[in-house]
Amino acid sequence: MNTVLIVDDSDINLTLIKALVLKLGECTPVLFDNPLKALEWCRENVPDLVIVDYMMPDIDGLRFISAFRALHGRDEIPMLMITANDQKDVRYEALLGGANDFLTKPIDRVEFSARVRNMLSLRQGQKFLADRAEHLAELVEERTREIRNREKELIFRMSRAAEFRDPETGAHIQRMAHYSQVIVQGLGLDAATQQLILEAAPMHDVGKIGIPDYILLKPGKLTPEEFEVMKGHARLGFELLKDSGSDILRAGAEVAISHHEKFDGSGYPHGLKGSKIPLFGRIVAVADVFDALSSERPYKKAWPLEKARKFLEDGRGQHFDPLCVEAFLAGWERILEIRQRFSDEEVPML
Repeated sequence: MNTVLIVDDSDINLTLIKALVLKLGECTPVLFDNPLKALEWCRENVPDLVIVDYMMPDIDGLRFISAFRALHGRDEIPMLMITANDQKDVRYEALLGGANDFLTKPIDRVEFSARVRNMLSLRQGQKFLADRAEHLAELVEERTREIRNREKELIFRMSRAAEFRDPETGAHIQRMAHYSQVIVQGLGLDAATQQLILEAAPMHDVGKIGIPDYILLKPGKLTPEEFEVMKGHARLGFELLKDSGSDILRAGAEVAISHHEKFDGSGYPHGLKGSKIPLFGRIVAVADVFDALSSERPYKKAWPLEKARKFLEDGRGQHFDPLCVEAFLAGWERILEIRQRFSDEEVPML
């Protein structure tokens, strides 16, 4: 059903045009004898065709067309102006000002029907293209979402693969990822960055895939030579993930190469200091160390939470970025909730 807006200060003209519109079928005429009230109606409603007279009080047809076109989303609605037979200059101005077509008085019924049908056909074509574009956009969004979900699953499984070769548990990557998200939120960063760190943080130790078992699984303390090999997992993770077309994988590469750097420059692999350490690396360093300290491993007992918390506090400005530690501590209630939710016995998906 097409909505046809008719604006004319003459009741006789309104009645005549309404009758002609109803004869076309599948049309609902909406009548206004006041152009200002018609514009108010148009702010909340979108007609399929506007038929407007030129000579009207308050504002004439030309100003009505201009005001209508200025409304959001009304720039393509067909508009038909009705003028007197001798108002050629007005018709020219109307066409230049946004009218699509015009009729002269007295109205010829056959011409009226033909012009209105043509303009409604134009409107139907517009609506069809708009609906098709919206459908295609929804389809693209759905396919993109499917690809992104598969990408996230692959990242999660790849991260778990590294954890399976390590004495740490799969729940570790969940906890430290969510701890990282808490820090990002505490730093006042946007929701997109919060989601990105949540998805990228689990890849922090993916480079351990390339570390020999005799070093990775050694129950005792590593020798200096073995520790040098172990430190290579940061570079391996970076090489594995860098230059990807995925924002998540590129962020994961940044995390992998930088989460063992220390704020005072004593970390590895590059000995970066302060703000020269990528932000995601500084964030993950806090989250990763806290979870490692507060979790039980085959080679150590879990630290009490207050002791692990104090380690972060004491390490501000040395091991850790003070702002990241403050953001972590400010979200302490959420940290405890995350620790409870992602236990080592049960590892839910991200």
